[in-house]
Amino acid sequence: MDIIEKYESAVRSYSRGFPVVFDKAKNYTLTDTDGNTYIDFFAGAGALNYGHNDDAMKEKILEYIQGDHITHSLDMATVARQNFLKAFNEIILQPRKMSYKIMFPGPTGTNTVESALKLARKVTGRTTVVSFTNAFHGMTLGALSVTGNQFKRKGAGKPLDDTVFVPYDGLMGCKADDCGINTLDYLEAMLSNGSSGMGHPAAVIVEPVQGEGGINAASMQWLKRLDQICKAHDIKLIVDDVQAGCGRTGTFFSFEPAGIDPDFICLSKSIGGYGMPMAITLIKPEYDKSRAGRAQRHLPRQQPRVRRRDGRAGEVLARRRTRQERAREGRVHHQAPEGDGRQAPERAFGGARARLHAGHRAARRRLGGHHHRGGLQARPDHGDQRRGGRSRQAAAAADPGSAGSGEGPGHHGAGARRRRPAPRREDRQ
Repeated sequence: MDIIEKYESAVRSYSRGFPVVFDKAKNYTLTDTDGNTYIDFFAGAGALNYGHNDDAMKEKILEYIQGDHITHSLDMATVARQNFLKAFNEIILQPRKMSYKIMFPGPTGTNTVESALKLARKVTGRTTVVSFTNAFHGMTLGALSVTGNQFKRKGAGKPLDDTVFVPYDGLMGCKADDCGINTLDYLEAMLSNGSSGMGHPAAVIVEPVQGEGGINAASMQWLKRLDQICKAHDIKLIVDDVQAGCGRTGTFFSFEPAGIDPDFICLSKSIGGYGMPMAITLIKPEYDKSRAGRAQRHLPRQQPRVRRRDGRAGEVLARRRTRQERAREGRVHHQAPEGDGRQAPERAFGGARARLHAGHRAARRRLGGHHHRGGLQARPDHGDQRRGGRSRQAAAAADPGSAGSGEGPGHHGAGARRRRPAPRREDRQ
């Protein structure tokens, strides 16, 4: 433990309660560096429902890695993704006559809770969420706001709003099935009373079995009534099955014996099988809503499109944008060339025509002349003297045939037009 104490952050929790260093694990046992074996009732807080290093899973994982299959793809379509979606529907959802869309929100339990809260608020247009005493739903701000533990809530460092807490089953000393005290009477009275101070909630979030809160298991009758209350008041029901799901209670979903029909189901931990980080959110199809839908939304606005031979458009970063393209977006500020004594205006022009004219004006300043219908006319340049050179007036006085007579090379007329210098490299871009 010396290395842990010396180099790791003080932000640790479970390792403080286990003052040994573990080395190996198999099925339900852990072995420390001294060779002592322990029965692992902790099981990764519900992430290892199928045991450590299951032989069948290990074989498949090694086969996948050795075959150079994809291990990171963001949310791109992969064969592994297809296989999981197909198997989950055929093995888990269809036999239970459940219809859900599957969302991959991120790798942890708090990610799936956050996604369910956001979607419930999105589809209802409301913000308040009802949670229960002793609840734990995660450590990010949204999930932490529906967590009851005050020690964990203080870690947010800010007020956590839009949550109303009500008593969990058994908080009053006995469960509804045992003594007739049903804590949901309180919730229903609050929702039915227009003067209770509780706004119309977007959702109720519940753990059928509270893990961090003390291994409190709600009765199936209590869960069934909660489902009925939510449907009667048009409130979305979110079931957090992160710790208790994936077979932890005997059935795949911990709420199955209650026969309820949640709007959102949060799964993580053992959904990864081998202990790998993974989470999914099950969403009723009618609530599967997103403002995204195209990868293009995550790319810069003015990326060029390349059409493939099969006729389908693909988003390709084909080339670097030119200075003119950036100017059309109003992002290029007009500046005088280096060494010019005049002050450049520090502003972006508002329209394409104005930006075009600005470019022409910059070119004329560099050339020391101005345009009219006949071409480029010489004009006095008071900046020459500042740069140590002679002014054009002085040059004309020294050489009368060079300007002013209409016959010298300084005149603007036919046969005497001055050749425009080639533009600089940056002007051609």
